[in-house]
Order: sequence, then structure tokens, then C-alpha cells
Amino acid sequence: MNAPEKIRLTEYSHGGGCGCKIAPAVLSEILAATPIRGLPKDLMVGLETADDAAVYRLNDTQAIVATTDFFTPIVDEPHDFGRIAATNALSDIYAMGARPIMALAIVGMPLEKLPLAVIGEILAGGESVCAAAGIPIAGGHSIDTLEPIYGLVALGLVHPDKVKRNSSAKAGDALVLGKPLGVGILSAALKKGKLSQAGYAEMLKWTTQLNTPGQALAEMPDVHALTDITGFGLAGHLLGMCRGARLAAEVKFDALPLIAEALDWARQGIATGASERNWKSYGHEVELPAGFADWQKKLITDPQTSGGLLVACAPQAVPRVLKEFDGEAKEIGRLLAGAPKLRLT
Repeated sequence: MNAPEKIRLTEYSHGGGCGCKIAPAVLSEILAATPIRGLPKDLMVGLETADDAAVYRLNDTQAIVATTDFFTPIVDEPHDFGRIAATNALSDIYAMGARPIMALAIVGMPLEKLPLAVIGEILAGGESVCAAAGIPIAGGHSIDTLEPIYGLVALGLVHPDKVKRNSSAKAGDALVLGKPLGVGILSAALKKGKLSQAGYAEMLKWTTQLNTPGQALAEMPDVHALTDITGFGLAGHLLGMCRGARLAAEVKFDALPLIAEALDWARQGIATGASERNWKSYGHEVELPAGFADWQKKLITDPQTSGGLLVACAPQAVPRVLKEFDGEAKEIGRLLAGAPKLRLT
């Protein structure tokens, strides 16, 4: 009897992970045409600065944080896909400084193509991450789709005075990045059959690491703004922070934390299609130094799935912020007075 054929989830999707996001420029055009009516006074965070989650004040001491995130497979292993998707969805809760309390599953699966056992493994992977975060998956919705899709609606709680927006940074703030860049490049190498076992393990390590430091950062008054780096890459999400705060940013490329194997593949020209779409959307807002190589540009635009937190804090708070990340974060630059733009040095 022949063994069952190995399922490769990435073969069923045209993109993968946060690289599936609609390009920033296209998304801005869509949202610009979306009417905004009758916003309640207790809606603390909505669409205005493209923040990570919506925040609604319940009372003087509690605000509810709500987000939804889902995508097609970035890896072939079903359990790993579920873990990555769930970790990524919960990241937006932590990026607002909140504590997650509950999740709902979003499930779209091609039932004629995927065995039920494979689908069950995806859901089990997501549940394992929610268990690690101390929350239940309390329900959800499922449909039959052409491509596998999995993610979560995530809900959290935060004190209204401790919400960390992406738009409240201040001139002079230091920038700290909580995880290394390169996940999108690793995913591109995986899809080409080039990624090593060590590279896959590194990719899995970072994409399944919960951004729990966000809760502790919410308690620090000197932490002024938070966001997480996902599908628009470091440059795109940092520019979002700059636009919201009406500031410029300066980043030292050599200070960026990078996944070693991703750096190797980037130098060999491997990148996702989303990286090029990202650059076309916001490249006019980025100032590059002379001699800045194409592979370097690919790294700052690389779509991160379940990427790290980007922290804007007073310079004196940097040691405390770094400590919350157990030494895995790095200071990468600063925010300056001036028109919103990003300058690489």
C-alpha cells in the first residue's frame, strides 16, 4: 500500500503569510473612499492612523481592543501554519499594550483538496498558541474556499490611559525593534525549495514567538508609541508611525537585527513579490544613502509575518525596553522633527 502523498500547503496559495496583504498604496486608495460616519465618543482608536487594532473605552479603567488577522499558508506543515497565523493575529493586541482575553477562529479551507486531518492540524496549531497566551478560542466561522485561509479575531483589555498608539511618538524618541528581519525572504526561499532546516527552524522560532513584551511596555510612561512590523515591512510600518506623529525617522542599516540565512538569500536576489509592491507604494518617502544595494532595500521592505514590535521611547528608557525583550531587541534609530519620511544611514 502506497503512503499518502505529502501535502504542501504553500502549493495551494498564490502568496503566503503577511505577504498576502494588499499593497499599501492600493489599501490607502480603498480606505480613502470608505465613508466614516457617526463615530462614537468612546472609540479611542479607529481608522484614522492605520493603527494595529481598534480600541473602545468601556469605562474609566477598561478599554476593549479588537483586531482580525488571517492569511494563506507561509509554510507547508499544517500545525506550524496554525501556530504562525495565531501568533501573528495576537500580535496586534500586544502592539496596543493590551492583554488578550479571547479569540475567534477564521477558517477558509478547500475541502475537496485538503484532508480533514490536515485542517484539524491547522486548527490545533492555532489553539496551542492561544493556550500559551492563556486565552480560549471561543468560537469562529468557517467556509469552503479555493485557498487555505486561517487566522483569528482577537480581543484584549487595556487601561484607557495605557493604550499605546502608533501615532503618539515624540521627536527625539529612540527606536527599538523587537525581532530580526527576514521572514519574508526565508518564506520565498522555502517556496523555491532552497531553505535549509536550520533556516526553517529560525523562521519558526520568530514567527511563533508571542509579542508579550507589549503588556509590560504599556506600563512605561516613557514608551510613547508601539506598532508591529508585518506585511508592509520595516520601512512601511515605520513610515506609518511617522505619518501619525508627523515626524521623520532615521535608521542605521547596520544596526538592524537580521536573520543570518535571510541575509544570505537576500544577497543572492531572493525576495517576495510583496517587497517590490511595498517599495512602489512608499519608496518616494524613503531617502537612501549612496551605494545602498538592492538586497538592502529588499530587507527594509521585506514583509514580516508575525514580526517584532517597533517601540518609540525616550532615550533614557532604552535599557528598560531592551530588558523586556530578554536581549533579543536592538536600538535601530531615532525620530526627528520634520516632515514624515524615512532616512537610512
